[in-house]
Amino acid sequence: MSSTNIVETRGLTKRYGSGVVAVQDLNLNVHRGEVYGFLGPNGAGKTTTLRMLVGLIRPTSGRATVVDGTPGSAQSLRRVGAMVESPAFWPYLSGRDNLRVLARYCGAPEKRVKSLLDEVDLSQRAREQFANYSTGMKQRLGLAAALLKDPDLLILDEPTNGLDPQGMADFRELIKRIGQGARTVLLSSHLLGEVEQICTRVGVIAKGRLVAEGSIDELRGGSRLLIRATPSDRARALLEQEAGAENVALADGVFSVKLDPDKAGAVNRHLVEAGLEVTELRAGERSLEDVFMELTGTEGGL
Repeated sequence: MSSTNIVETRGLTKRYGSGVVAVQDLNLNVHRGEVYGFLGPNGAGKTTTLRMLVGLIRPTSGRATVVDGTPGSAQSLRRVGAMVESPAFWPYLSGRDNLRVLARYCGAPEKRVKSLLDEVDLSQRAREQFANYSTGMKQRLGLAAALLKDPDLLILDEPTNGLDPQGMADFRELIKRIGQGARTVLLSSHLLGEVEQICTRVGVIAKGRLVAEGSIDELRGGSRLLIRATPSDRARALLEQEAGAENVALADGVFSVKLDPDKAGAVNRHLVEAGLEVTELRAGERSLEDVFMELTGTEGGL
């Protein structure tokens, strides 16, 4: 495994029965210390992948290394915290007592319970039974449980599912705080806004296959200038001289030029000096939603 990767998979595949392929030939690279967004539509294979990474299910073929160990091994699990699908606790124990029991089972110091309840903003409700918790409170307690061992890697599967807009915003801020420093966060989601706001790098999965991986800027294709200038044939010729023919595209009368926006002033001057009429010039970039739709053939966030 590369020294920069905390999670690495090669050819990871999971088949069910004779014809269902949930994940196929997955090559994933999660770097140490980053917040990695595992993005894909519902049913793309995200949860199946995460279940393989924590050892809940075995792959049909391929291999994976998670925090320098085999998924599900003691060496790997002692450095991994995970919340895969909905968190489950003893319903008639309080939030605090649930964490105390789990701390004993996983060998974590019980004194961490108080600080974790503070960290996930549950201290005021820690004595209440889990059965009476709201969806947001249950998610927060699940996050606290995943952090009990102070893990190097935190794996979260659709952590904002079922939350209202305010709950989603609060949870995103919580993940941002937790993902600071040396800890790595691997976050699966089908919500583009969520990934865009908190993730350093992204992997996009569709129909069980990884179709793209990189920073959000890399996936978007870098910086662009959007220019409306006439006559368009002369404008195209000049812009191709500036940026290269392969970096100039025209749609609905607007040129999209792959060029640093800092060069907007110089480009505008050259167009005007050549006698062209420039009616629009602005920085632009493809949205993550545009990229997602191109890669997966679905509408973003569905």
